[in-house]
Amino acid sequence: MGAKELWALLAALRAGWCLLPQAGYLHPDEFFQSPEVMAGDILNLQVYYPWEFLSSSPCRTVVFPLMTSGITYWVIKSLQQLDICSSCINSYTLLVSPRLLFTVFSFILDYSVYRLAPSWEADRWKALVLLAGSYVTLVFYTRTFTNTLEGLLFALLMVLVSSRKPDSSLAEPTSSPLIGIVTTAGFFNRPTFLAFALMPLLYWAGFIVDSQRSIKTVINHFLKLVLCACFTAIVFITADTFYFTSVGRLNEKIIVTPFNFLSYNLNPHNLALHGSHPRVTHFTVNGMMLFGILHVLAIGAGCKMLKQYICQLIRVKSYYHGSPGLLVHSKGKPTLLLFYFVPLAFLSLFSHQEPRFLIPLILPLVLFSTSQNRAMKWKYVIVIFNMLGALLFGCLHQGGLIPCLFRLEQLVHSSESSNHPRHYTLLFAHTYMPPRSLLNIKKRDTHIEVIDMAGSEEETLCQTVEQRANDFTCNDCQIFVVIPGTIRATITKCGVSFLNETLIFPHLSMEDPPHIPFLLSRNWRSQLGLYILQLGRNQQSL
Repeated sequence: MGAKELWALLAALRAGWCLLPQAGYLHPDEFFQSPEVMAGDILNLQVYYPWEFLSSSPCRTVVFPLMTSGITYWVIKSLQQLDICSSCINSYTLLVSPRLLFTVFSFILDYSVYRLAPSWEADRWKALVLLAGSYVTLVFYTRTFTNTLEGLLFALLMVLVSSRKPDSSLAEPTSSPLIGIVTTAGFFNRPTFLAFALMPLLYWAGFIVDSQRSIKTVINHFLKLVLCACFTAIVFITADTFYFTSVGRLNEKIIVTPFNFLSYNLNPHNLALHGSHPRVTHFTVNGMMLFGILHVLAIGAGCKMLKQYICQLIRVKSYYHGSPGLLVHSKGKPTLLLFYFVPLAFLSLFSHQEPRFLIPLILPLVLFSTSQNRAMKWKYVIVIFNMLGALLFGCLHQGGLIPCLFRLEQLVHSSESSNHPRHYTLLFAHTYMPPRSLLNIKKRDTHIEVIDMAGSEEETLCQTVEQRANDFTCNDCQIFVVIPGTIRATITKCGVSFLNETLIFPHLSMEDPPHIPFLLSRNWRSQLGLYILQLGRNQQSL
């Protein structure tokens, strides 16, 4: 099979796996920074609004959620109102429609590789196969993360600052306004975008200065960039101010979400609430987790380049006058490595470090790895690594929670036609935060209660379960407890009975990992499953 055919197959896999859908649940932010908020605002569903959208200083712009999840929810709402689709709004469409839009957007990465590969002396189709076969593309870039949008905007910025056309001829630097718009949009999406944009902007500035003999022309390019950046910022500030004041969450004032984001995240005490990590976590752990051997190859090449550059500086004192050539010297290797390591270094300054923060770096890494066929000798390692990554994060990781919500949505809506609907209590423990929007409950419906107990201790969990079992004020209540199989034995100690139980497989909780001896027993599925337990009601004493 040729590289073109293999890329087409992997592209089809990306779209098809999105539609299945993927069951893996990577992080609560994939729901609570966009789909959950828009489901509440547009579809009037019961949702959980995260603190970023509720505090007196909101940290997230509403523009991108409206342009992504908001549009898809508006479409399915309109289809249902027009009777084109009588039941368009359900847990499946609520999950898949925003993901499908992000999956379509993910092909911006493919377009960027196609455009940029010749400029960096990389094989175009080998680079596309490496990109499309990465589990980062298959899993992370099909999810509704702000990091996904950050990566797409970074890819567009790299295309815009490219100094060469696809035929390798020099291009005229005419994209100043677009560079200003993309940079500002990325900053409002995630202020960390400046770490990714720094090297492309410096590369573009160097190219502008080198290619223009007139200082007036140089000033004109920079002026266009600044003016378009300011205009874009005004659009975002106006939209955010209108949204947060109109929904009644804030009194009238100007909202600048990136500044709120920075003021919050520059406080070490705030970051500690979300988890503190060693400063080398991105470099030693997260890069390996996302990119595997490609990260190792980049480190090796970076160390070699640094050693050579230091030797050159020692030998040639006047090398400073030729410093712009460093960016294109040696077949573009230094530039791509700087595009990779400079953002990584800036992100490492923060104590809170998660793997998804690095997913925008896949583009320069793929281009670097396919130049001079560096990755070819490791192709079998790369294939196995990405298959395992796709299995772990696309299927296993918290993989029972989404199917569980699908099942519960069908359950709680099965009695809607009844004159006396039942009251449901859905209690989640030791799982990621359940996105309530997938239960498809209207805000006016009060007969369904969702309780998220997160990682509660055994005593607190048992106390809550026993309290619900002994609640006799509701005669027609059904209580369901959702827990991973690894703590199934714990809840049996609570002294309550269960009418029935359902096991959803697979489900891997890294917070409550499976016990190795049990994995080797006949009951191994329970360790890799999620239980839905229907709580039995204790009999009221006479």
